[in-house]
Amino acid sequence: MTSTPAVEPSDSSALDGFWAVIPAGGAGTRLWPLSRRSSPKFLRDLTGSGRSLLQETQDRLEPLAEDRFLVVTGRAHRDAVGEQLATLGDDAIIAEPSARDSMAAIGLAAAVLELRDPDAVMGSFAADHVIADPEAFRSCVRTAVEVAREGWLVTLGIEPTFASSAFGYIHLGDELPGHPGVASVREFVEKPSTEVAATYLATGRYRWNAGMFVVRPTVLLDLLGTWHPEFAAALRTIAAAPERLDELWPDLPKIALDHAVAEPAADAGRVATVPSTFGWDDIGDFDSLATLLDALRGEGGSVTVLGEESLVTAVDSTGLVVPRSDRVVAVVGLDDVVVVDTPDALLVTTRARAQEVKAVVAALTESGRTDLT
Repeated sequence: MTSTPAVEPSDSSALDGFWAVIPAGGAGTRLWPLSRRSSPKFLRDLTGSGRSLLQETQDRLEPLAEDRFLVVTGRAHRDAVGEQLATLGDDAIIAEPSARDSMAAIGLAAAVLELRDPDAVMGSFAADHVIADPEAFRSCVRTAVEVAREGWLVTLGIEPTFASSAFGYIHLGDELPGHPGVASVREFVEKPSTEVAATYLATGRYRWNAGMFVVRPTVLLDLLGTWHPEFAAALRTIAAAPERLDELWPDLPKIALDHAVAEPAADAGRVATVPSTFGWDDIGDFDSLATLLDALRGEGGSVTVLGEESLVTAVDSTGLVVPRSDRVVAVVGLDDVVVVDTPDALLVTTRARAQEVKAVVAALTESGRTDLT
């Protein structure tokens, strides 16, 4: 990862009562064949650091949370998560019977923490994000925790670096009294067109929504109960009686936390945001992965290799090559190419069309080749 500026020691000290919640889900279909249902992107090393994205997430949160972690993942990945996060106890991993979107996953973690540590503040951070400046990230989390202790639902608003149509946006309101730099949230905006996004950036009053939330567990569940009372009650029941998980889980609404709580709470004046500039990427496809790797390594203008470089020979070419089959990959005279070579599948596309890789996964699934997805 890139080097980070020096900060005061207090910025890295543990926070009393702070719990790190890590939702570890999603298949990462735009990163096929590297990411698959059996081995999704959060279990992969996509930065060349020698650590998976999940492990890097634990690494940057551990100075603040110490051993106070809850990871919510699917049952199919329970063992792999446990192996990668071997320092955590079995009670630190919650295995979902099925995917029910982020509100169910994060809400169940909140319900468990409400019973385990009633005075806790939890921060929810996805397992598959990359942060360029961990120290700056921790400083923002520290500020968010202070605000959350006062009863706010707090989100980290990422400073946009370009007019993206791939992310939702946070519309900043007035500065929060007593918290310099922290703002109330006027509204959350769904993914806009590039043209509309450009107008947002011109105002300086919008931030990317990365889905990072810091809040007291009871506050989150009470907010959920305002608009979805049965949902909140079911989560609290499961936390109090874990043996009922399989019974109650299938009937939980399949909805994101943003839609279930954050958006209506912002309308009600209950959400604040900490504007953040720590460098963030969710590696949505191979184009963004190539951009990230170039930035981390200070490269560009040539083929970037994720893996064993001796397996790749590139002549007058640019792009990204991922050699994972132990055979040589040669690329000649191609610009912005993406080649991902695995033992049972080969992907060749361009960076410009990297988003369309998900169509390959859909086609394979429809044809019954789920062994490849």
